[in-house]
Amino acid sequence: MVAQEYQAPESVGRLQQRALFVGGVALLVSILGAVYTHTPELFYQSYLMSFLLLLGLTVGSLGLVMLQHLTSGHWGIIIRRPLESATRTLPLIAVFFLPILFFGMKYLYGAWLNAKELQKEPLSQFQQTYLTSGRFQVRAVIYFVIWIVLMLVFNILSKQQDVNREDRALHLRLKMLAGPGIILYVFVMTFASIDWAMSLSPHWASTIYGFLFVAGQLISSMSLMIAVVVLLARTEPFASVLQKRHLHDLGKLLLAFVMLWAYFDFSQLLIIWSGNQPEEISFYRTRLYGGWGVVAVIVLVFHFFVPFFLLLSQEVKRNAKVLPRIAIWLIFMRLVDLFWMTRPEFTSRALPTWLDVVLPLALGGLWLGFFAFNLKQCPLLPLGDPELAEAIEHHEH
Repeated sequence: MVAQEYQAPESVGRLQQRALFVGGVALLVSILGAVYTHTPELFYQSYLMSFLLLLGLTVGSLGLVMLQHLTSGHWGIIIRRPLESATRTLPLIAVFFLPILFFGMKYLYGAWLNAKELQKEPLSQFQQTYLTSGRFQVRAVIYFVIWIVLMLVFNILSKQQDVNREDRALHLRLKMLAGPGIILYVFVMTFASIDWAMSLSPHWASTIYGFLFVAGQLISSMSLMIAVVVLLARTEPFASVLQKRHLHDLGKLLLAFVMLWAYFDFSQLLIIWSGNQPEEISFYRTRLYGGWGVVAVIVLVFHFFVPFFLLLSQEVKRNAKVLPRIAIWLIFMRLVDLFWMTRPEFTSRALPTWLDVVLPLALGGLWLGFFAFNLKQCPLLPLGDPELAEAIEHHEH
Protein backbone atom coordinates (compact mmCIF):
# COMPACT_ATOMS: atom_id res chain seq x y z
CA MET A 1 0.00 0.00 0.00
CA VAL A 2 1.75 3.16 -1.19
CA ALA A 3 0.88 6.76 -0.48
CA GLN A 4 0.24 7.56 -4.15
CA GLU A 5 -2.71 5.19 -4.17
CA TYR A 6 -4.61 7.29 -1.69
CA GLN A 7 -4.06 10.86 -2.84
CA ALA A 8 -7.07 13.16 -2.99
CA PRO A 9 -8.98 13.08 -6.31
CA GLU A 10 -9.27 16.04 -8.66
CA SER A 11 -12.71 16.84 -7.25
CA VAL A 12 -11.03 18.11 -4.07
CA GLY A 13 -9.04 20.65 -6.09
CA ARG A 14 -12.20 21.84 -7.81
CA LEU A 15 -13.93 22.13 -4.45
CA GLN A 16 -11.03 24.23 -3.17
CA GLN A 17 -11.23 26.68 -6.07
CA ARG A 18 -15.01 27.07 -5.94
CA ALA A 19 -15.11 27.43 -2.16
CA LEU A 20 -12.40 30.08 -2.12
CA PHE A 21 -14.15 32.00 -4.90
CA VAL A 22 -17.54 31.93 -3.19
CA GLY A 23 -15.99 32.78 0.17
CA GLY A 24 -13.95 35.68 -1.21
CA VAL A 25 -16.89 37.21 -3.10
CA ALA A 26 -19.27 36.80 -0.14
CA LEU A 27 -16.75 38.36 2.27
CA LEU A 28 -16.25 41.35 -0.03
CA VAL A 29 -20.02 41.80 -0.37
CA SER A 30 -20.57 41.58 3.38
CA ILE A 31 -17.82 44.10 4.21
CA LEU A 32 -18.94 46.58 1.55
CA GLY A 33 -22.57 46.14 2.54
CA ALA A 34 -21.83 46.75 6.23
CA VAL A 35 -19.78 49.87 5.41
CA TYR A 36 -22.39 51.22 3.00
CA THR A 37 -25.30 50.69 5.43
CA HIS A 38 -23.28 51.84 8.47
CA THR A 39 -24.21 48.75 10.49
CA PRO A 40 -20.95 47.46 12.01
CA GLU A 41 -22.86 46.09 15.01
CA LEU A 42 -24.96 43.82 12.75
CA PHE A 43 -21.82 42.77 10.90
CA TYR A 44 -20.03 41.64 14.05
CA GLN A 45 -23.10 39.92 15.48
CA SER A 46 -23.32 37.77 12.35
CA TYR A 47 -19.55 37.42 12.23
CA LEU A 48 -19.42 36.01 15.77
CA MET A 49 -22.10 33.43 14.98
CA SER A 50 -20.27 32.36 11.80
CA PHE A 51 -16.93 32.25 13.59
CA LEU A 52 -18.29 30.02 16.36
CA LEU A 53 -19.63 27.56 13.77
CA LEU A 54 -16.26 27.26 12.02
CA LEU A 55 -14.43 27.10 15.34
CA GLY A 56 -16.64 24.11 16.13
CA LEU A 57 -15.79 22.37 12.87
CA THR A 58 -12.09 22.85 13.61
CA VAL A 59 -11.60 22.11 17.29
CA GLY A 60 -14.41 19.55 17.21
CA SER A 61 -12.32 17.67 14.65
CA LEU A 62 -9.36 17.95 17.01
CA GLY A 63 -11.49 16.39 19.74
CA LEU A 64 -12.52 13.53 17.42
CA VAL A 65 -8.89 12.89 16.42
CA MET A 66 -7.95 12.48 20.05
CA LEU A 67 -11.04 10.38 20.78
CA GLN A 68 -10.11 8.01 17.95
CA HIS A 69 -6.55 7.62 19.19
CA LEU A 70 -7.80 7.01 22.72
CA THR A 71 -10.35 4.35 21.73
CA SER A 72 -8.47 2.93 18.70
CA GLY A 73 -11.85 2.68 16.98
CA HIS A 74 -11.91 1.62 13.33
CA TRP A 75 -14.52 4.31 12.70
CA GLY A 76 -11.86 6.98 13.09
CA ILE A 77 -9.26 5.45 10.80
CA ILE A 78 -11.45 6.14 7.77
CA ILE A 79 -11.94 9.80 8.67
CA ARG A 80 -8.65 10.53 10.44
CA ARG A 81 -6.94 12.31 7.57
CA PRO A 82 -9.97 14.54 6.86
CA LEU A 83 -10.12 15.23 10.60
CA GLU A 84 -6.44 16.15 10.66
CA SER A 85 -6.95 18.37 7.61
CA ALA A 86 -9.73 20.18 9.47
CA THR A 87 -7.52 20.69 12.53
CA ARG A 88 -4.83 22.27 10.36
CA THR A 89 -7.24 25.13 9.57
CA LEU A 90 -6.63 26.44 13.11
CA PRO A 91 -4.26 29.20 11.88
CA LEU A 92 -7.08 30.44 9.63
CA ILE A 93 -9.50 30.35 12.57
CA ALA A 94 -7.01 32.44 14.55
CA VAL A 95 -6.95 34.97 11.69
CA PHE A 96 -10.77 34.97 11.63
CA PHE A 97 -10.74 35.90 15.31
CA LEU A 98 -8.57 38.99 14.82
CA PRO A 99 -11.42 41.29 13.64
CA ILE A 100 -13.37 40.41 16.79
CA LEU A 101 -10.31 40.93 18.97
CA PHE A 102 -9.28 44.32 17.57
CA PHE A 103 -12.45 45.87 16.13
CA GLY A 104 -15.58 43.99 17.20
CA MET A 105 -15.33 43.82 20.97
CA LYS A 106 -17.01 47.18 21.56
CA TYR A 107 -19.98 46.08 19.43
CA LEU A 108 -20.31 42.63 21.03
CA TYR A 109 -19.24 42.94 24.65
CA GLY A 110 -20.49 46.39 25.55
CA ALA A 111 -22.38 44.92 28.52
CA TRP A 112 -19.08 44.70 30.41
CA LEU A 113 -16.85 47.04 28.40
CA ASN A 114 -19.20 50.03 28.51
CA ALA A 115 -18.94 51.98 31.77
CA LYS A 116 -22.52 53.32 31.43
CA GLU A 117 -23.91 49.79 31.12
CA LEU A 118 -21.93 48.69 34.17
CA GLN A 119 -23.40 51.55 36.20
CA LYS A 120 -26.90 50.30 35.42
CA GLU A 121 -26.12 46.69 36.36
CA PRO A 122 -22.83 46.40 38.26
CA LEU A 123 -20.80 43.22 38.09
CA SER A 124 -19.32 41.35 41.01
CA GLN A 125 -15.74 42.07 42.03
CA PHE A 126 -14.55 38.84 40.43
CA GLN A 127 -16.37 39.59 37.16
CA GLN A 128 -14.88 43.07 37.03
CA THR A 129 -11.43 41.56 37.46
CA TYR A 130 -11.99 38.74 34.97
CA LEU A 131 -13.85 40.62 32.24
CA THR A 132 -11.39 43.21 31.01
CA SER A 133 -10.33 43.73 27.41
CA GLY A 134 -6.66 43.03 28.17
CA ARG A 135 -7.31 39.77 29.99
CA PHE A 136 -9.87 38.76 27.35
CA GLN A 137 -7.17 39.15 24.69
CA VAL A 138 -4.51 37.32 26.71
CA ARG A 139 -6.84 34.39 27.35
CA ALA A 140 -7.72 34.22 23.65
CA VAL A 141 -4.02 33.92 22.80
CA ILE A 142 -3.65 31.14 25.38
CA TYR A 143 -6.62 29.23 23.93
CA PHE A 144 -5.24 29.30 20.41
CA VAL A 145 -1.73 28.40 21.55
CA ILE A 146 -3.05 25.31 23.36
CA TRP A 147 -5.22 24.24 20.42
CA ILE A 148 -2.42 24.75 17.91
CA VAL A 149 0.06 22.83 20.06
CA LEU A 150 -2.38 19.92 20.31
CA MET A 151 -2.96 20.07 16.57
CA LEU A 152 0.77 20.04 15.79
CA VAL A 153 1.48 17.16 18.17
CA PHE A 154 -1.13 14.83 16.71
CA ASN A 155 -0.47 15.81 13.09
CA ILE A 156 3.30 15.44 13.38
CA LEU A 157 3.10 12.08 15.15
CA SER A 158 0.57 10.84 12.60
CA LYS A 159 2.91 11.73 9.73
CA GLN A 160 5.80 10.06 11.54
CA GLN A 161 3.64 6.96 11.80
CA ASP A 162 3.34 6.88 8.00
CA VAL A 163 7.11 6.99 7.66
CA ASN A 164 7.97 4.57 10.49
CA ARG A 165 5.26 1.99 9.94
CA GLU A 166 6.89 -0.65 12.11
CA ASP A 167 7.29 1.64 15.10
CA ARG A 168 4.46 0.54 17.40
CA ALA A 169 5.66 2.96 20.08
CA LEU A 170 4.16 5.84 18.05
CA HIS A 171 0.74 4.22 18.22
CA LEU A 172 1.03 3.91 22.01
CA ARG A 173 2.33 7.48 22.34
CA LEU A 174 -0.66 8.85 20.43
CA LYS A 175 -2.97 6.86 22.67
CA MET A 176 -1.29 8.07 25.86
CA LEU A 177 -1.42 11.72 24.76
CA ALA A 178 -5.05 11.55 23.66
CA GLY A 179 -6.57 11.25 27.13
CA PRO A 180 -4.95 14.38 28.64
CA GLY A 181 -5.49 16.12 25.29
CA ILE A 182 -9.26 15.57 25.43
CA ILE A 183 -9.42 16.90 28.99
CA LEU A 184 -7.41 19.95 27.96
CA TYR A 185 -9.65 20.51 24.92
CA VAL A 186 -12.81 20.43 27.06
CA PHE A 187 -11.34 22.80 29.67
CA VAL A 188 -10.09 25.29 27.08
CA MET A 189 -13.35 25.20 25.11
CA THR A 190 -15.29 25.78 28.32
CA PHE A 191 -13.34 28.95 29.11
CA ALA A 192 -13.47 30.09 25.47
CA SER A 193 -17.25 29.67 25.34
CA ILE A 194 -17.57 31.68 28.55
CA ASP A 195 -15.43 34.49 27.12
CA TRP A 196 -16.81 34.58 23.59
CA ALA A 197 -20.47 33.68 24.03
CA MET A 198 -21.66 33.58 27.65
CA SER A 199 -20.08 36.98 28.45
CA LEU A 200 -22.47 38.55 25.94
CA SER A 201 -24.76 38.46 28.98
CA PRO A 202 -22.30 38.84 31.88
CA HIS A 203 -24.99 38.77 34.57
CA TRP A 204 -26.03 35.22 33.66
CA ALA A 205 -23.98 32.09 34.21
CA SER A 206 -24.26 28.35 33.58
CA THR A 207 -21.82 25.67 34.72
CA ILE A 208 -22.74 23.37 31.82
CA TYR A 209 -22.45 26.02 29.10
CA GLY A 210 -19.05 24.84 27.83
CA PHE A 211 -20.29 21.27 27.47
CA LEU A 212 -23.08 22.53 25.20
CA PHE A 213 -20.42 23.89 22.89
CA VAL A 214 -18.29 20.75 23.06
CA ALA A 215 -21.25 18.50 22.21
CA GLY A 216 -22.35 20.82 19.41
CA GLN A 217 -18.83 20.86 17.98
CA LEU A 218 -18.72 17.06 17.94
CA ILE A 219 -22.01 17.06 16.01
CA SER A 220 -20.82 19.55 13.42
CA SER A 221 -17.37 17.99 12.90
CA MET A 222 -18.76 14.43 12.65
CA SER A 223 -21.39 15.68 10.21
CA LEU A 224 -18.68 17.27 8.09
CA MET A 225 -16.66 14.05 8.07
CA ILE A 226 -19.66 12.02 6.91
CA ALA A 227 -20.28 14.44 4.05
CA VAL A 228 -16.58 14.47 3.10
CA VAL A 229 -16.04 10.69 3.01
CA VAL A 230 -19.20 10.17 0.96
CA LEU A 231 -17.99 12.82 -1.48
CA LEU A 232 -14.56 11.18 -1.68
CA ALA A 233 -16.18 7.78 -2.22
CA ARG A 234 -17.67 8.94 -5.51
CA THR A 235 -14.31 8.36 -7.17
CA GLU A 236 -11.26 6.19 -6.66
CA PRO A 237 -9.29 5.58 -4.56
CA PHE A 238 -11.82 6.02 -1.77
CA ALA A 239 -14.66 4.33 -3.67
CA SER A 240 -13.17 0.91 -2.95
CA VAL A 241 -12.52 1.75 0.72
CA LEU A 242 -15.74 3.17 2.14
CA GLN A 243 -18.26 0.49 3.11
CA LYS A 244 -21.76 0.52 4.56
CA ARG A 245 -20.41 -0.61 7.92
CA HIS A 246 -18.22 2.48 8.07
CA LEU A 247 -21.20 4.74 7.44
CA HIS A 248 -23.16 2.77 10.03
CA ASP A 249 -20.49 3.38 12.66
CA LEU A 250 -20.24 7.08 11.83
CA GLY A 251 -24.03 7.39 11.88
CA LYS A 252 -24.21 5.76 15.32
CA LEU A 253 -21.66 8.21 16.66
CA LEU A 254 -23.54 11.12 15.15
CA LEU A 255 -26.71 9.88 16.86
CA ALA A 256 -24.81 9.60 20.16
CA PHE A 257 -23.52 13.18 19.86
CA VAL A 258 -27.01 14.49 19.07
CA MET A 259 -28.33 12.75 22.18
CA LEU A 260 -25.44 14.08 24.27
CA TRP A 261 -26.09 17.65 23.11
CA ALA A 262 -29.81 17.27 23.87
CA TYR A 263 -29.01 15.89 27.34
CA PHE A 264 -26.77 18.83 28.19
CA ASP A 265 -29.25 21.35 26.81
CA PHE A 266 -32.20 19.82 28.69
CA SER A 267 -30.16 19.52 31.90
CA GLN A 268 -29.35 23.24 31.81
CA LEU A 269 -32.99 24.15 31.18
CA LEU A 270 -34.31 21.78 33.87
CA ILE A 271 -31.95 23.01 36.59
CA ILE A 272 -32.56 26.70 35.84
CA TRP A 273 -36.31 26.18 35.48
CA SER A 274 -36.61 24.31 38.79
CA GLY A 275 -34.43 26.85 40.62
CA ASN A 276 -36.44 29.77 39.21
CA GLN A 277 -33.95 32.37 40.46
CA PRO A 278 -34.21 35.87 38.92
CA GLU A 279 -30.49 36.03 38.09
CA GLU A 280 -30.59 32.60 36.41
CA ILE A 281 -33.74 32.72 34.27
CA SER A 282 -32.75 35.74 32.15
CA PHE A 283 -31.20 33.50 29.47
CA TYR A 284 -34.43 31.60 28.84
CA ARG A 285 -36.76 34.52 29.53
CA THR A 286 -35.51 36.16 26.33
CA ARG A 287 -35.35 32.93 24.31
CA LEU A 288 -38.53 30.98 25.05
CA TYR A 289 -41.15 33.63 24.31
CA GLY A 290 -42.27 35.54 21.25
CA GLY A 291 -40.27 35.14 18.05
CA TRP A 292 -37.34 33.59 19.84
CA GLY A 293 -39.67 30.95 21.23
CA VAL A 294 -40.47 29.96 17.66
CA VAL A 295 -36.74 29.62 16.93
CA ALA A 296 -36.40 27.50 20.08
CA VAL A 297 -39.09 25.12 18.80
CA ILE A 298 -37.36 24.94 15.41
CA VAL A 299 -34.09 24.01 17.13
CA LEU A 300 -35.83 21.42 19.31
CA VAL A 301 -37.64 19.76 16.40
CA PHE A 302 -35.05 19.94 13.65
CA HIS A 303 -31.83 19.78 15.67
CA PHE A 304 -32.95 16.91 17.89
CA PHE A 305 -36.24 15.14 17.21
CA VAL A 306 -36.06 14.76 13.43
CA PRO A 307 -32.35 13.71 13.28
CA PHE A 308 -32.84 11.48 16.34
CA PHE A 309 -35.71 9.47 14.86
CA LEU A 310 -34.09 9.30 11.42
CA LEU A 311 -30.76 8.09 12.79
CA LEU A 312 -32.46 5.37 14.83
CA SER A 313 -32.92 3.50 11.55
CA GLN A 314 -30.10 1.17 10.59
CA GLU A 315 -30.97 1.56 6.91
CA VAL A 316 -30.67 5.33 7.12
CA LYS A 317 -27.25 5.12 8.79
CA ARG A 318 -26.01 2.78 6.03
CA ASN A 319 -27.45 4.84 3.18
CA ALA A 320 -24.79 6.87 1.34
CA LYS A 321 -27.43 9.21 -0.08
CA VAL A 322 -29.53 9.94 2.99
CA LEU A 323 -26.92 10.04 5.77
CA PRO A 324 -24.80 12.89 4.30
CA ARG A 325 -27.96 14.94 3.77
CA ILE A 326 -28.83 14.57 7.45
CA ALA A 327 -25.24 15.50 8.28
CA ILE A 328 -25.31 18.67 6.17
CA TRP A 329 -28.68 19.58 7.67
CA LEU A 330 -27.23 19.24 11.17
CA ILE A 331 -24.40 21.65 10.30
CA PHE A 332 -27.03 24.15 9.22
CA MET A 333 -28.97 23.57 12.44
CA ARG A 334 -25.80 24.18 14.42
CA LEU A 335 -25.74 27.64 12.83
CA VAL A 336 -29.40 28.16 13.78
CA ASP A 337 -28.66 27.07 17.35
CA LEU A 338 -25.75 29.53 17.58
CA PHE A 339 -28.07 32.22 16.20
CA TRP A 340 -30.53 31.41 19.00
CA MET A 341 -27.80 31.37 21.66
CA THR A 342 -26.12 34.67 20.75
CA ARG A 343 -28.51 37.02 18.92
CA PRO A 344 -31.20 37.56 21.62
CA GLU A 345 -28.59 39.48 23.63
CA PHE A 346 -28.75 42.21 20.98
CA THR A 347 -32.32 42.28 19.69
CA SER A 348 -35.83 40.99 20.34
CA ARG A 349 -36.29 40.52 16.59
CA ALA A 350 -35.94 36.83 15.79
CA LEU A 351 -35.55 37.19 12.02
CA PRO A 352 -32.10 36.83 10.43
CA THR A 353 -30.50 39.69 8.52
CA TRP A 354 -28.87 39.42 5.11
CA LEU A 355 -25.51 39.29 6.85
CA ASP A 356 -26.61 36.11 8.63
CA VAL A 357 -26.68 34.48 5.20
CA VAL A 358 -23.71 36.11 3.49
CA LEU A 359 -21.15 35.97 6.31
CA PRO A 360 -21.51 32.21 6.98
CA LEU A 361 -21.01 31.73 3.23
CA ALA A 362 -17.98 34.00 3.30
CA LEU A 363 -16.12 32.48 6.24
CA GLY A 364 -17.40 29.00 5.44
CA GLY A 365 -16.19 29.21 1.85
CA LEU A 366 -12.71 30.36 2.85
CA TRP A 367 -12.53 27.67 5.54
CA LEU A 368 -13.69 24.95 3.17
CA GLY A 369 -11.13 26.02 0.56
CA PHE A 370 -8.32 25.85 3.13
CA PHE A 371 -9.63 22.48 4.34
CA ALA A 372 -9.58 21.12 0.77
CA PHE A 373 -6.04 22.42 0.33
CA ASN A 374 -4.96 20.57 3.49
CA LEU A 375 -6.72 17.42 2.36
CA LYS A 376 -4.53 17.29 -0.76
CA GLN A 377 -1.29 17.38 1.23
CA CYS A 378 -1.41 13.83 2.67
CA PRO A 379 -2.70 10.39 1.72
CA LEU A 380 -6.39 10.00 2.46
CA LEU A 381 -5.68 7.14 4.86
CA PRO A 382 -3.18 6.84 7.75
CA LEU A 383 -0.98 4.28 6.00
CA GLY A 384 1.18 3.65 9.04
CA ASP A 385 -1.62 2.80 11.43
CA PRO A 386 -1.27 -0.84 12.52
CA GLU A 387 -5.04 -1.33 12.41
CA LEU A 388 -5.59 0.11 8.93
CA ALA A 389 -5.71 -3.24 7.12
CA GLU A 390 -8.40 -4.55 9.44
CA ALA A 391 -10.35 -1.29 9.30
CA ILE A 392 -10.69 -1.31 5.49
CA GLU A 393 -11.09 -5.07 5.10
CA HIS A 394 -14.22 -5.85 3.11
CA HIS A 395 -16.75 -7.46 5.35
CA GLU A 396 -20.14 -6.51 6.72
CA HIS A 397 -21.60 -6.67 10.18
